[in-house]
Amino acid sequence: MRPPFPPSPERSAELRRRFAEEARAERPDLSALCLLLGAEADRALDEAGIDAAQIELDTLAGQLPFRPGGPRSWAVSLRELLGDRCGFRGSAADYQRLESSLLHEVLVRRRGLPILLSVVWMEVARRAGAPVYGVALPGHFVVGFGPPEEQVLADPFDGGRVLAGADAELLVAGATGGSVEPSMLVPAETLDVVQRILNNVRAWAATRPERSDVGLWAVELALLLPSHPARLRYERAQLLVQRGDFVEGAGELEAYAGVVAAVDEAAADRLRQQARAARSMLN
Repeated sequence: MRPPFPPSPERSAELRRRFAEEARAERPDLSALCLLLGAEADRALDEAGIDAAQIELDTLAGQLPFRPGGPRSWAVSLRELLGDRCGFRGSAADYQRLESSLLHEVLVRRRGLPILLSVVWMEVARRAGAPVYGVALPGHFVVGFGPPEEQVLADPFDGGRVLAGADAELLVAGATGGSVEPSMLVPAETLDVVQRILNNVRAWAATRPERSDVGLWAVELALLLPSHPARLRYERAQLLVQRGDFVEGAGELEAYAGVVAAVDEAAADRLRQQARAARSMLN
């Protein structure tokens, strides 16, 4: 499969404008944000492709039974459609592919990371009227159905398997060595889901220096979210320097030093030294 590469600067600027606008909407649209992210990753995803992905989600939703029942019935119906009939699921190999973090590719390949498969489950279920939401368990994203007192969890990475209480405990224990806390089972906010997807993309790129372009656009999209860690500016500066953009990278280091200086002057001085070192690379 061809590797996805970012679009032209003009197309990228338009996608980022729309991404920032959607992220600041009163009720951000998860599928729209994921598809704009995908278009920033993959120049082959044009407007027709974005529309086709939304239509595919609508089509899948139309194949669900009408109001199948309570939370468990919804979870089983989604598993039967998406997991059993359509073959959506994940494997260890999916963690090695950038496409596993791109919604349009996941819809075609029917493979992806837990969080992207969960996005498919959520968006299909939401369109059908299900009481669905994402649940950001440590190290493994799943979906939930129903209110807290009736909550049913399903694991799209495992084909939509409906989880028993012990299953969730095992997932959390495998990721953290700890146990499930009630705070882990609350519905994930849309922008937190997008931030987590971008974190996965950044992690993928961090182990592949030849794809620092991916790390850079992932950081820059994360910086467009209304709430983001300030340290992302330092990460962006490092990537710019790594890619040979010493002037902009140095400027970003100095700007971040100004933020850090309010709480840690010594760290700010180290950042200014890094900025000077970056500029010296021009000589």
